[in-house]
Amino acid sequence: MTTFALLSTLVSLGALFGLISYRLLRLPVSIGTTILALCAASALILGGQVWPGLRLAVTHVMAGIDFNQVVLHGMLAFLLFAGALQLDLKQLARQKLPVLSLSIAATALSTVFVAGLFKLSLNALAIPMTTVGVLLFGALISPTDPTAVLGMLRRVGAPVSIESQLAGESLFNDGVGAVIFLALLDASASGGTLPSPGHFVALLLLKAGGGVALGYGLGYLTYRLLRLVDSYRIEITLTLALAMGGYALADALRLSAPLEVVAAGLLVSGRGRRFAMSEVTRANLDRFWESIDDIMNVVLYLLLGLELLIIPIDRRFLLVGLLAIPIVLLARLASVGVTVIALAAVHRRVRGTIRTLTWGGLRGSLAVALALALPRGKGLEQQLLLVTYMVVVFSVVVQGLTVKPFLHRLRLRRAGAV
Repeated sequence: MTTFALLSTLVSLGALFGLISYRLLRLPVSIGTTILALCAASALILGGQVWPGLRLAVTHVMAGIDFNQVVLHGMLAFLLFAGALQLDLKQLARQKLPVLSLSIAATALSTVFVAGLFKLSLNALAIPMTTVGVLLFGALISPTDPTAVLGMLRRVGAPVSIESQLAGESLFNDGVGAVIFLALLDASASGGTLPSPGHFVALLLLKAGGGVALGYGLGYLTYRLLRLVDSYRIEITLTLALAMGGYALADALRLSAPLEVVAAGLLVSGRGRRFAMSEVTRANLDRFWESIDDIMNVVLYLLLGLELLIIPIDRRFLLVGLLAIPIVLLARLASVGVTVIALAAVHRRVRGTIRTLTWGGLRGSLAVALALALPRGKGLEQQLLLVTYMVVVFSVVVQGLTVKPFLHRLRLRRAGAV
């Protein structure tokens, strides 16, 4: 099977999953297709245990795919740009202090907390893993996923302030988490030596600040171009060029491409949507990017299933994956709690914020994308794919489908929400 044939199959399955979700499951398309994709990935994994020929065929197909290039230097651009277009910038501006604090401080704290607890669990099971390895898992699993979070928020009717914090954080912490992950990945490739704290902070500021500045500049240029035309086809093409071209340029300049595309998407979502687009363009733009987002998510989950099918699974990591679920939740609770309590002196806190941000911080396609970018054949670190898969399944299925009753119990539903 060629790469094109594989991609065609995955996209076709995505279309089928969307139809089943809409007609039979009666779930939001993003949630329904994600659950079905995870079920298909599970079926692939089990099928490979029963039919060895399936494993051999998939191994042959997957051998030609460089996931680091395809995911980190390709698909991530579409996922993050689509997420940025869905944010309400007015509400985001009102919550900018908690959003930035949660995106940076809470993500960094969660990375360390997850790594520490994960290391203790591995030691208890007599499983060796390097410090860089556990930090890589902390970095890839700590950012919340904008697609999963935004889809869930629309469905449950959370209070506006909490919704803005959770949605904004889920978008920005992707960029922060990706920068941390890439720095650790470089350290892993260079023999496992961690960069010094000063070097790491300087790297983060340079890459993140440069990425945001480049994204804002390219986003503003695109906004000026959008004002010159009144054709939704051309305007959608311009946003597509911005998402792809800006990400590629940031990559070439060794800046944070994830933060570049987020900044560019936010400028188009705010200034571009308000002052440079007609109602027809806005509607078509949203439909186009929502479709792209759904397709990318399904492809990522199915690729994860295919990858898990062909790597040798260490059965001890099934237990590690089960332990990782409460570890990730505890780390999320601790990191969010520290950040929100520290902000309480300067920013009004809504009752139930910490619990809602903890349970509503879903993991999804970003964690899958970063896990797929781990180097193949990297010893036990390759087993992080399985652990990530188990955490994401729990997050999407259990957390995603119980947030609504969770908010009911806390009596935190938005006025007028059903």
